[in-house]
Amino acid sequence: MASATKKQAKKGQQQEEGAVFQEDFEPTPFWVAVMTYLGYAVLFLYGRLRDFMRNHNFEQSKTAKEMSKMKSFPPLYRDFEAFYTRNLYRRIRDCWNRPICSTPGSTFTLVERESKDHGWTFQPTGEKKSYINLGSYNYLGFAENKGPCADATIDAIKKYGVTYSSPRAELGTSTIHKELEDCVARFIGKEDAMVFGMGFATNSTNMPVLVGKGCLLISDELNHASLVLGARLTGAKIKVFRHNDMEHLESILRTSIIEGQPRTHRPWRKILIVVEGVYSMEGSLVNLPEVIRLKKKYGAYVYLDEAHSIGALGPTGRGVVEHFGCDVNDIDIMMGTFTKSFGGAGGYIAADKVIIDRIRAHSHSQRRCEALDEVADLLGLKYSQHHKPRAFRDIKQIAAAAADKL
Repeated sequence: MASATKKQAKKGQQQEEGAVFQEDFEPTPFWVAVMTYLGYAVLFLYGRLRDFMRNHNFEQSKTAKEMSKMKSFPPLYRDFEAFYTRNLYRRIRDCWNRPICSTPGSTFTLVERESKDHGWTFQPTGEKKSYINLGSYNYLGFAENKGPCADATIDAIKKYGVTYSSPRAELGTSTIHKELEDCVARFIGKEDAMVFGMGFATNSTNMPVLVGKGCLLISDELNHASLVLGARLTGAKIKVFRHNDMEHLESILRTSIIEGQPRTHRPWRKILIVVEGVYSMEGSLVNLPEVIRLKKKYGAYVYLDEAHSIGALGPTGRGVVEHFGCDVNDIDIMMGTFTKSFGGAGGYIAADKVIIDRIRAHSHSQRRCEALDEVADLLGLKYSQHHKPRAFRDIKQIAAAAADKL
């Protein structure tokens, strides 16, 4: 009892002193890991045996093959690359890619299927069942086919249409785009914002506008593929630090500033730290207070991807910055998407007006991509500001009902 009290007191003292944020994850039990790898080994050996039988016509092969008359062309199918799909994934693929015949809200209706050839093909049974949705976006349940969001979206589509048939830089910017950007800027707490038709492209096409040759980009090793692609397109020097390892990040910052650019050793034009708010594959949170401290200490900039945290974290849904109680002005570029919490599509970047003006002038998404109809995004964002507690209450009720059934 005394030991627990001391631990709590020590934890409270560390929080008051601004101690480093840490997350604890349950380690994988040794024998669970051993049996998992053993299972993969058995499946791999069995798959090699099945492939041998298929190649020698002892077993019928139902996989895609090159046509004999196309043998002289570069191959479309690489046999070994499809090994996992043929022999492992096929056995369990009925758990995924299942046809949905309802709105993917907090629950959805799936078409029941059966396979008579061990997962190669599926046929519908004619039966439909309702399941709890734990595998898609729409975190707060705004993408429904009925209710105030759906009704307002229908009315807005009647007024604005569903497409603008032009990029934003030409004839694709409407009043609703400007209203959405103003709404995002106010919600985030930044001077200005810009919206884009695709979340992936928000990162990949706009990061090259922010940094280039002579700059240093420091990226978390678990950053999303869109951030990785955007970083590669910048032409900047890229260094990767271990996931949420602030000591490693500081070591890279210190060494990079001391050594400067490769060969010339000139000072870096700009140093940009790229992190995510919530890492979707791991479910971990960025150590934002420590990232901000290092940013200020070494004169760097921070690019924060809040695709999975905006709308879902913080007392009012303003993301990981609000969750940690940090100052939004300490984050230079704040990126997020409308697909996860707001039931829409596309993404945004919020920052100081001078940064947004530069993105508007040079972004490929602004000049090359057709403007997306942002009606659902605007309505989802506005609705979340007033009805987020209701959405959380619905989610808790569904979770409680599921727990009772279990």
